[in-house]
Amino acid sequence: MAVQEHPASPHARSSAVEDYCKAIFALQSRGEGTVSTNALAERLQITPGSVSAMLKKLDGEGLIVRVPYRGVRLTPAGRRVALEVIRHHRLLELFLAETLQMPWDRVHAEAEVLEHVISEELEGLIAAKLGDPTRDPHGDPIPSAELELPERDHSRSLYSLAEGEGGVFVRVSDADPEMLRYLSEQGISPGDRVLVTERQPFDGPLLVSFADGEREQAIGGQLARAMRVAPDGAGAEAESGRFRRVPAGGEALV
Repeated sequence: MAVQEHPASPHARSSAVEDYCKAIFALQSRGEGTVSTNALAERLQITPGSVSAMLKKLDGEGLIVRVPYRGVRLTPAGRRVALEVIRHHRLLELFLAETLQMPWDRVHAEAEVLEHVISEELEGLIAAKLGDPTRDPHGDPIPSAELELPERDHSRSLYSLAEGEGGVFVRVSDADPEMLRYLSEQGISPGDRVLVTERQPFDGPLLVSFADGEREQAIGGQLARAMRVAPDGAGAEAESGRFRRVPAGGEALV
């Protein structure tokens, strides 16, 4: 299998450089054209002074451009670095969950470490072993070997759906292990069809029907805001068959 060539070997870059590129990419993906020093400091949980020093390094390496009084954004080279690390991370998460049967609430922390050290050859072997997947266990898209991602995301938070609206649960943030454990305990995973049957007032929970009415579950506001849904009529039908469901402690459901 041919190994995809990338701009630089991962071993030629520090993990800090890769983490910064990944963080800038994530913030830009929220619709922010530029990313401020304070926003980066908050995301990475470090001081603005430390961020400023690293941004100078990234600028010198051609990975970012500075926009006066607004912040920074990735150059095409910086975007490729970010997407390469994201591809590593999400492939590793799926490999750990599906092949090693590690619970999905634990794979993120492991992938955060391993993403910086795997070779491009190992990346290719993992992708081939998994059948060149397009989604990680949490429903996030995996960049292709050419480091491309779908440009549009039509998903909405589950909380934004009105009574009677439904779709396909497509992803959830991997940042909160407790939230992921709760979903696993309830048997809820990306790929499930959902329908909001009742909304309680004053920021109360939603009553949600799963699996075409087979069961109903009350979902609190915080969790409902973290769950993303492809609404009916906005690609939900296409999304429903794209997931390799990996329940906690079990084998993948393909």
